[in-house]
Parts: sequence; structure tokens; C-alpha cells
Amino acid sequence: MLSNDVKQVLYGMGADLCGFASIDRFSEAPKGFHPCDVLPSCKTVVAFAKQFSTGPLHCKTTVPYTIVRNMLSDELDKMSNRFCEVMERNGIIAVPTGAIGPTEYDAETKRFRNIVSAKHCAAAAGLGRIGRNTLLVTPEYGNMVWLCVVLLDTPFDPYAALPGDPCPEGCSLCIDNCPAQALGDPAMKQSVCFAHAFGGENGGNWKIKCYTCRAICPQCLGSRNKHMRA
Repeated sequence: MLSNDVKQVLYGMGADLCGFASIDRFSEAPKGFHPCDVLPSCKTVVAFAKQFSTGPLHCKTTVPYTIVRNMLSDELDKMSNRFCEVMERNGIIAVPTGAIGPTEYDAETKRFRNIVSAKHCAAAAGLGRIGRNTLLVTPEYGNMVWLCVVLLDTPFDPYAALPGDPCPEGCSLCIDNCPAQALGDPAMKQSVCFAHAFGGENGGNWKIKCYTCRAICPQCLGSRNKHMRA
């Protein structure tokens, strides 16, 4: 198979974006969370994304956002499994890594991590660039995307990574408006963010309670999103 054949398989399954990164682009991955720590024979990292609909940004409750996130995660996981089946039928070892985990604990940095970082894989594969709010920003959909990654044991032509910083010079909206003050350091204060942004409220069920850093970002929307900011 050629890289274009692989890409068309994912587009045919419903992916909105797709890119390839060669394994040599992951030299700075945290110890234990390099693609080869998962699949020792990994040669190519395939990152793909689905558009996250903008409707939840207009709501006064975060429940619709939570619903969309959960549905997209399930859809991407099923897509990655089907994609791996197609790859194996073509003689390629393929390994899914999960749209939202399960996560593992990195004792060295005291952070929970997916077995590989989907946003860093997506940046290495040319889908977008990581902003100051720690989210991937794509030209097409801004930061309104949900990501997934599959590891392949076969080399394919990598996509060029996008250059530069996606954030406007001097912009600190996400940092200044984070209700938990979890942004601003080189790394997000993960435990502070998680404690504020996830869980139940007023006796209700678990949900995502905050996505201010996503919604307030000037790069929230991309060229293909049709609805303007609320």
C-alpha cells in the first residue's frame, strides 16, 4: 500500500483529517511513552481527527459538550480498530492507542498520560500546531477536533510538520481566563485542571465541567467551521 491508499482508507471511514509521521520525529517523547515503547517495530505514526461540532460552544450547560466528546471518542476508537483490521489484511502490523486512554501514570513527571500523546503525534504528522492552551490547532477546524493515533510497523512517506506558533503574538487569553489557573507554566498543571474540569456537580453524573481554554481561544475555529463564536 502507498501512503495515499492508507489515507483514503481512513477518509472512507469518516476521518476529517489524516497525517503521517516517521518514527524519527519522536526523540523527545517522555520515557516510556515513545511509540516504540508501545510497538517496538513501529516505523510510522498515523494521526487522524474528527471535527468537534461547534454547537456546544453556544450552550449554557456543558452537558452537550460532554456528549459530543464521548460520542467522538467512541467513534474514533471503533474507526481505529476497523483501520487496523484493514492494515493487517494488507500485511501491516497496526496498533490502536485509544482516543481517551486508558491512561498510565508517569512517575517521573507525576502526570497521567495516554500511551502516546495524540496531540504531539498529530503535530508531528502535520495536522496542526500546539497552542499555549496545550490544544492542537488545525488550519481547517481550529482546536475543535478530537484525535486518535494508530502505530504501523511499515514506513510511509511522512507529512511535513506545520511551522511556527499558532497563537497570535502576545495573546494570553487562555492563561488569563483559566478558572483554575492551570495554564501559564511550560506544562499545564494537570492535577489542578482535572480537579476543576471533570466530575459531577450538585449530585449529578460525571461530565466535563470546563473547556474555557478551548472556547476562548482566537484559534478555536478554522477555515471549515461555518458557525461563528457564540
